[in-house]
Amino acid sequence: MTLPGMGETYVEEYRARWADMDFNQHMRNAAYLGVAEETRLRYLEAHGWPMREFSRRRLGPVVVEDVLTYRKELNLLEPFRVELAVAAITDDARKMRIRNRFLRSSDGALCATVQSLVLWFDLEQRRTVVPPPELGQLWLQLGRTEDFARLDG
Repeated sequence: MTLPGMGETYVEEYRARWADMDFNQHMRNAAYLGVAEETRLRYLEAHGWPMREFSRRRLGPVVVEDVLTYRKELNLLEPFRVELAVAAITDDARKMRIRNRFLRSSDGALCATVQSLVLWFDLEQRRTVVPPPELGQLWLQLGRTEDFARLDG
């Protein structure tokens, strides 16, 4: 869910693959993290930031923390969607907490959330930086979670 006046939550559709399964025949933790990353990359690419642009600018996102919370199972070949929203962000978008919600397509049940703390990293200077204004605006305008909060720089 997004707050009024904010952008829309970004959504991607997936299916649980054989390679995503754990020993108990449910989607494994590394698969959730991988799909969360893939969703963020698809969001960036869909909004004019393909990976070659990051390479050209010598800039990259750095995830310094992931918190994965399980609610319900996702099984082999089960379709699901992943929502991407901002849970917290600094005014300059230097640091942000983003949340992916994994929802079963069949009934909309919340299966898991991945919350990630992301910084922007200058690959030449080897330090965190404020992203270019157009990239910062992309994240500042993304839909926000119900518990959204401003982050201190």
